[in-house]
Amino acid sequence: MKAFWNERYSETQYVYGKAPNAFFREHAGKLKPGRALFPMEGEGRNAVYAAGLGWQVSCFDYSDAGRNKALALAREAGVAIDYQVSDLRDYPFASRPAVGLVGLFFAHQPPGERLFLHQSCVESLEPGGLLILEAFAKGQLGYQSGGPRREDMLFSSEELRADFSGLQILLLEEMETTLSEGPYHVGPARVIRLIGKKN
Repeated sequence: MKAFWNERYSETQYVYGKAPNAFFREHAGKLKPGRALFPMEGEGRNAVYAAGLGWQVSCFDYSDAGRNKALALAREAGVAIDYQVSDLRDYPFASRPAVGLVGLFFAHQPPGERLFLHQSCVESLEPGGLLILEAFAKGQLGYQSGGPRREDMLFSSEELRADFSGLQILLLEEMETTLSEGPYHVGPARVIRLIGKKN
């Protein structure tokens, strides 16, 4: 996994673009800034955007190349982010301060790792904190706009509702959208969007 992402993020271009995820941008500006966590954050586009809105941002991913590009993007934007290179199981979720926002964008993992990630994100939220997620639905196998080619790494509404049973689900919808996020997320796509609140 680490080798795959290092190779992808070593490309000169930002492979998913520099702009934040459109669904995240739609909702982030409505929130009062505090501490935020972005797991599997790649080249940093969402973390940097959140920092620009005043959030104190922590994020992590497998890839040194992704971290380098994320920090360069943060310098370009004039903001600071705390970006750690870490395997999912090694990230110290439990010892970090609770956060008011978790952003998960196209953070696809095999089933056991997915559940661990999602449960860790719920535990990381402070009371009243929000989780905002967009990812590919299982129907994405019929599209050519990105994502894993394994159905068990794509999401269903039922899986997400179970994974995030510890949250009040404010929004959960599967839909077709058109992605324009760098060269690897382009064109019609089948996605799932979720917003959950920790009571």
